[in-house]
Amino acid sequence: MAKEVKAIVLRVAGTNCDRETKYAFEAAGAEVELVHVNAVARGEKKLKDYHIMAVAGGFSYGDDISAGKVMANEMSRRIGGQMDGFVADGKLIIGICNGFQVLVKTGFLPGFAAAPGKSGADRQRVTVFNNDSGKFECRWIHLKLAEGTPCVFTRGLPPVISLPIAHGEGKLIFDSPETRKELWEKKLGVFQYVDEKGNPGPYPVNPNGAEDDLAGICNATGRVFGLMPHPERHIFKTQHPQWTRGGAPAVPHGILIFKNAVRFAKKEL
Repeated sequence: MAKEVKAIVLRVAGTNCDRETKYAFEAAGAEVELVHVNAVARGEKKLKDYHIMAVAGGFSYGDDISAGKVMANEMSRRIGGQMDGFVADGKLIIGICNGFQVLVKTGFLPGFAAAPGKSGADRQRVTVFNNDSGKFECRWIHLKLAEGTPCVFTRGLPPVISLPIAHGEGKLIFDSPETRKELWEKKLGVFQYVDEKGNPGPYPVNPNGAEDDLAGICNATGRVFGLMPHPERHIFKTQHPQWTRGGAPAVPHGILIFKNAVRFAKKEL
């Protein structure tokens, strides 16, 4: 009997996109569990029993210090060893919106030194900060897929896709010019904000002021991926704002990301 791809969606107080993320992975063919971080920390659930881990969107612990920081500290201190093992085993991790903020602040992204068989954790090299607009941005945007990215989740995607955003702290900032240079040299930039024709531009094309218009990055293996937009909110054609006007893609762009992950994980079983 064929083995099922098992995904774990982590949640804490304030996570609010966990059920949508669970549904998206189920629609892509995975067997999915919603699990509180405490259950992993107590040993009731073990990350090694899963093939894909998702850190869902929302406002973990109210983003009271800064977006994702408390959850990042909790994960690093309480389940950091399990996360190291998960990455070293070559398994997949996706962080969406708040989950992206968490992965950045744990040091798992960009993950320059990551390689199968090695830990993915690093010192924090990038962060996300308040949107330049000074307000919460909640609307649909366009993303250009970078050429040559090793990202497992984005294989075969169209050159320009559309997804919704919903964040107040999405501005990606590098800690140094050296980090910025290394990220591009290793092709770890995955998505950039563009207009519908694929051209970069200032606000509102870039909704938050992110450096290099970055909306998503991955680690050196392409197996750890984070993005600010919400792919779990575009798994049905009818979710697209242009679906009644003939402007929605035939296959929702968000579901492609989840299907890529499940397909890749199944080959690794």
